[in-house]
Amino acid sequence: MSKAIVEHAFRPTTRSLDEVTVGEALPELVVPLTRTLIVSTALASRDYQDVHHDAELAVQRGSKDIFMNILSTNGLVGRYVTDWAGPGAVLTDVNIRLGAPNYPDDTMTLTGSVTSKDEGADADGKGAVEVTLRGANGLGDHVTGTVRLLLPAGGAR
Repeated sequence: MSKAIVEHAFRPTTRSLDEVTVGEALPELVVPLTRTLIVSTALASRDYQDVHHDAELAVQRGSKDIFMNILSTNGLVGRYVTDWAGPGAVLTDVNIRLGAPNYPDDTMTLTGSVTSKDEGADADGKGAVEVTLRGANGLGDHVTGTVRLLLPAGGAR
């Protein structure tokens, strides 16, 4: 696994709602787009479409190379937000849109910020936070969107 991914800040405890502020920036996550990452995550998500693992067939179908599938992107987005929020965060809505393909030998950098926070806790003592994010590569925005999550209203867990 890439050193850049391994060294990304993983939070071992869960943030509490009162630790989060609207406008807060999440630390960026740099993801080297290796051929192995693209192929292995497509296979792990049971996406056997040839455009995700066979460069020659991907080119025949009009692409410049193999490219990452949406399930892999979705997984990286979820991981990006939960690494910031901590292991007890509950993702309730992931609303993303794909743009430029993630091709091998490029890098995708995920950035984001907190765009809203519901101060009220639900019956389980959790409050909602919304993060707006962007994942850009050398061609432009690969993914943009929002993720809503629930965090405990009290101290970090």
